[in-house]
Order: sequence, then structure tokens, then C-alpha cells
Amino acid sequence: MVFYGSLSALLPVFYVIKLNGLPISQKPCSIICNIAGAHRQNSDNILTFAPIFKSMQKVVFQDLGLMDYQVAWDYQQLRHKELIDNKMNNRELQKEAKPMQPQRHYLLFCEHPPVYTLGKSGSMDNLLLSASELESQGFQFYKINRGGDITYHGPGQIVGYPIFDLDEFFTDIHRYVRYLEEVVILTLAAYGLQGIREEGYTGVWLEASEQLPKRKICAIGVHLSRWVTLHGFAFNINTQLDHFHNIVPCGINEPDKDVTSLAKELGHQVPITEVKLLLKRFFAEKFDFEYSDL
Repeated sequence: MVFYGSLSALLPVFYVIKLNGLPISQKPCSIICNIAGAHRQNSDNILTFAPIFKSMQKVVFQDLGLMDYQVAWDYQQLRHKELIDNKMNNRELQKEAKPMQPQRHYLLFCEHPPVYTLGKSGSMDNLLLSASELESQGFQFYKINRGGDITYHGPGQIVGYPIFDLDEFFTDIHRYVRYLEEVVILTLAAYGLQGIREEGYTGVWLEASEQLPKRKICAIGVHLSRWVTLHGFAFNINTQLDHFHNIVPCGINEPDKDVTSLAKELGHQVPITEVKLLLKRFFAEKFDFEYSDL
């Protein structure tokens, strides 16, 4: 067996392994090649591969400000397609033992004008307004392809859309949702509040007290295609909570559960830019990535 090049040098070069005429399946080095990178055998029993070393992922952060829901959805889909196209192209490059292009993930923050969105597993019975009432009161309504039921988005709420290729992080949807929750829990802790998870539900809650029921402060609903994420979380900061009275939030109609906001819990309005900075920091720490420019 002859190696050309050095496996210890983390450089974008190709290595050639000569298999001395024996089938790949009989060579232990084939296992190494499968782990290290793409490979190809030609008629001369020459195996070439481009080593793949997982480096820290790069994420582009964009604060989109106040944005119409449909416009934000179109933009999400554009970026989502960008990641999937690059992934598919990399698979072809991998087959040819060529260097692959790194994925450029996105973390989008925005606020929406008042809008209700219904997830694919939700029920229209949880929308308590008619079409004419929605229009007269200035609400938009969309049926969308995320998980979960119905929720409200509006000014004063941070809506986060991570568009991550989980193949570059971990391919575990439950772990992904737990990480989103953990980012919000860490942010709440910075304000002296203890966020919790509620068994059987996604999102982040505050524990009940003698005077108050359990309160949901952040809703989460996601969708994945080819392990690239869409949708995300809605974190109530200075949100107008009475808009939740027009729906059965997340389809949860239980007297011991309610909806809350950071401002309500603290008793004062909270600078939303301050919260965004904390979320950005904890996202990078939890998912172990670094930010890059567009």
C-alpha cells in the first residue's frame, strides 16, 4: 500500500492510495477513506479521495426588521434552496473527488405585522375569528408547512428563522428543537427568569406560581427538507398579548396554561435589540458556529 500525500496535513489536496491489486473490501484502509472523504476506484485500483474535515460552521446573521410574513417566507425559501442546491452540487463534487464548497447557513431575525399562522397539523377550529373579522381587525392569516398548530406573530416579538444544514451539525430533529429551546432558556436566565420545558409540548415556558399558571413565552415550529431547516421560534418580548385571545394558542386549551411575554414578567418594556444580541450569542455557543459576512 502506497500513500501519496500526508493524511495529517489539513490541506485541500487529493491523496492516492494504491491497493496492490487487492479488492477494496479486503483493505482496512477503505474504512479510513470512507470516514475521511469521498473516494473513487478506477481500473488500476487507484483510490483517490478528498479528505473531509469538519470545521466550525459559518452562519450569516441578518436582522430583517419589521417584514411582511409572505415576504419573509419567500426570503426563507430562497436561502433554503441555496443551501440545498449547494448540498446537491457537493454530492456530485464528492463523487468526482473534487473539493466541495462549504455551506453558508443563515440565522434570520425579524418582526411581523399582526398575523396568525396555522401549522400543517393544526385545526381551523383554533382560529376564533372569521375571515371578515380578520380583515376588519387588520390581521393576516396563513396556512404554512411547519409543525405545530396556530400561533400569533406581531410587533414586539422576535421571530427567529435558523436556516441550517443539519448535515453539517447533527442529524437529529429532537436535538435541534431542544437546542432552540435551550437558547431561549439561556436568554431568559440573563433576565433572572427560569425557563422550563413542558413535557409533551415544544417551546419554552415559565413555571406556575401560587398566583399564575404555567406561561408559554416562546413557541417553536420547524420544518426540514433534506436536513435543511425552515421556520423556527417566536419569542414574546414586548408582544401585545391580547391578540392571542383570538386563537387557541398552539391548540392548547387548558385552564392551567397561558401565554406571557418578557415585558409582562419583568414589569417593563425590554429593549428588543438587547435581547437579539443575547440570542445571537447563545446560538453561536450552543450550535458551536461563528458568524460571517454575507
